[in-house]
Amino acid sequence: MDAGGRGEKGPMTFWNTRKILSHFGRAGLFLLVFAFVGSCTQPKEPKNPSALTEASIGEPKRLIPMMASDSASQDITGLLFNGLVKYDKTLRLVGDLAESFERTPDCRWATFHLRKGVSWHDGPEFTADDVLFTYQKVIDPKIVTPYSGNFETVEKVEKVDRYTVRVTYKEPFAPGLESWGMGMIPQHLLEGKDLNTDPFNRRPVGTGPFRFSEWVTGQKVVLKANPDAFEGKPEIEEYVYRLIPDTATQFLELKALNIDLMGLSPVQYRKQTDDRFFQTTFNKFNYPALSYTYMGYNLQDPKFSDKRVRQALTHAINKNAIIQGVLFGLGKPATGPYIPESWAFDPSVRDLDYDREKAKALLAEAGWSVGDDGLLKKGGKSFAFTLLTNQGNAERAKAAEIIQSDLKQIGIQVEIRILEWQTLLHQFIDK
Repeated sequence: MDAGGRGEKGPMTFWNTRKILSHFGRAGLFLLVFAFVGSCTQPKEPKNPSALTEASIGEPKRLIPMMASDSASQDITGLLFNGLVKYDKTLRLVGDLAESFERTPDCRWATFHLRKGVSWHDGPEFTADDVLFTYQKVIDPKIVTPYSGNFETVEKVEKVDRYTVRVTYKEPFAPGLESWGMGMIPQHLLEGKDLNTDPFNRRPVGTGPFRFSEWVTGQKVVLKANPDAFEGKPEIEEYVYRLIPDTATQFLELKALNIDLMGLSPVQYRKQTDDRFFQTTFNKFNYPALSYTYMGYNLQDPKFSDKRVRQALTHAINKNAIIQGVLFGLGKPATGPYIPESWAFDPSVRDLDYDREKAKALLAEAGWSVGDDGLLKKGGKSFAFTLLTNQGNAERAKAAEIIQSDLKQIGIQVEIRILEWQTLLHQFIDK
């Protein structure tokens, strides 16, 4: 069980106002928040005006895009690699490594026209051969990737010429174009290699605006500006991704100007960043998060394979208490993985309301009854499970406590375990 979402950064963010910034996408909690606060007085001089230092509670795991399943790995690969397409600031798909693209009205065919003259960080040109190689690897059952399902409906991928690729689908697939936003990988460096174990995972070569420089395990990942980036060299010369596994410590480092950017917790945003120092040193933002926080179920456990049970747990959990008590109102219930601003959002999907009696009725329908000890029983076994979440995120820990309390009210025993980020990924999420 995981009481966590994809991102470790929330949509409440600080920028040091004296940094010269490129565009970085941020993702975080399931919040939907809208506001802006900018500084209007002279800030302090940053320690290194040409560098940007950011903090993360988690360390990257693998730096091959198709294998980057955790947020820390995605943060880094997103700066090192490019996909064929990307989302612009209005959440519209536009070309990235593809200069242009078109698809047929029935969504069965898509053609990508690649940019010419794009170089990998080690010099060779990016071509259609790299696209075909990336596709062949993502569908390879030997490769440990969570993204292969995005390509199951692909019938074939063809190289029309050096700079043109055509994709044929077996049937229409709504996320088809979006799936090609996955970072492309270099055939000339990885052909014949085992991607699961190759050192490329620790020293990657991409086409992106930054080049890999160093990775000091447990401390930091450093990237340098790519002078040959096809969209132009970034104004930030160096990007430092510091590993600080506690958000309170990150906040102290922010105040000491040792980091320039961090995602704020709700309490930090609401209560701890309105004094003169923060107003004159940082710009403070909040904005819609492109991700969500969720409680995920192990469907191999018979308890959770029953849809009625999952619905009952949803009815039993007071999400508004989490939003108001833990997130200080900086959020709203999610009805799916897409925010309302997304083209894929379905407004007809309604949230399951907080209703303890409905929860009890559904559990009874699924064969669960209350025993003498007050716990739900079925087949002589109590309804009990362990809820896992990651260390260093106080909001998730507090949310887990509310979930634990709510489910106890209907006879379900929940144990909370808080694990270090890599332990959570290696021992549970990736199993």
